Amino acid sequence: MKSERQEKILEIIRENDIATQEELLDVLRLEGYEATQATISRDIRELRLTKIVDGGIQKYAAPEQDLHDVNERYLRVLREGYVSVDGAGNILIINTVSGMAMAVAAAIDSIGIPEIAGTIAGDDTIFCAIRDVDKMEYMKNLISSMV
Repeated sequence: MKSERQEKILEIIRENDIATQEELLDVLRLEGYEATQATISRDIRELRLTKIVDGGIQKYAAPEQDLHDVNERYLRVLREGYVSVDGAGNILIINTVSGMAMAVAAAIDSIGIPEIAGTIAGDDTIFCAIRDVDKMEYMKNLISSMV
């Protein structure tokens, strides 16, 4: 959901002159995306949007790098830190290289897998709360396939 919303943000600022976070939030809501101002602010930071002046109009613009490149960076962190994955109930347990759990958890959160409600990271272990226990095997396979 996060990656979909961020892709929509990039589409919106390519097609419209958006000068404020409020304008962006209004257009997102019209497109069917519910978000808060704080979420939009984080998205703007993560997407590294900047304000430019174009024809006397100030508006948001994206850097040359697209969202695919951003997600590829997160996948690279996941690949470099991943050791194994297992499950218990609705908790996906990801083991990482020592000291990498927080970075890998942040990458997983940033990728925006809708089935993951949230992550908690220690030094070398991540607990991911899965929204639906019936999706556990799917999630284990998904994480394994990403590395």
